[in-house]
Amino acid sequence: MISQTLKYEEVLDRFKKLLKSNNLKYTKQRELILEIIYKNHGHFTPEDIYNLIKKSYPNIQLGIATVYRTLTLLEEANIVTSISFGTKGKKYEFGLGEHHDHLVCVVCGAIEEFIDETIERQQEFIAKKHNFKMTSHIMKIIGVCKDCQLKKGS
Repeated sequence: MISQTLKYEEVLDRFKKLLKSNNLKYTKQRELILEIIYKNHGHFTPEDIYNLIKKSYPNIQLGIATVYRTLTLLEEANIVTSISFGTKGKKYEFGLGEHHDHLVCVVCGAIEEFIDETIERQQEFIAKKHNFKMTSHIMKIIGVCKDCQLKKGS
């Protein structure tokens, strides 16, 4: 699991400023979306987030459209990042933590995070070689996880 580098209060403050700059109201519903992503390490579909909030806060009024709109806003501000599954949609994760890359299983949808300094250095070398100023990168290795390989073999 990749560690968080910012305290929740710092992230919440950034989120409130983002809402204000977009002329949007701060609401408990919007904060809960941010909180779920920050505190529950992992990768979530909008429906996962919606269901977690409804389960934990059954009396809160929340629509799935609010989840989608808030995730879009958070992603545009790089507070969350997403991994696209094409027609199957996206999964979101906290985007202000330590940089990492992903292994994505095409069979079960499992996502494994990893950090590899050799890959990081190689990307910097390639960018420099091509006189390209790299500001960020996303790496997603797509394949079949160990569990799905074992299931297929049996």
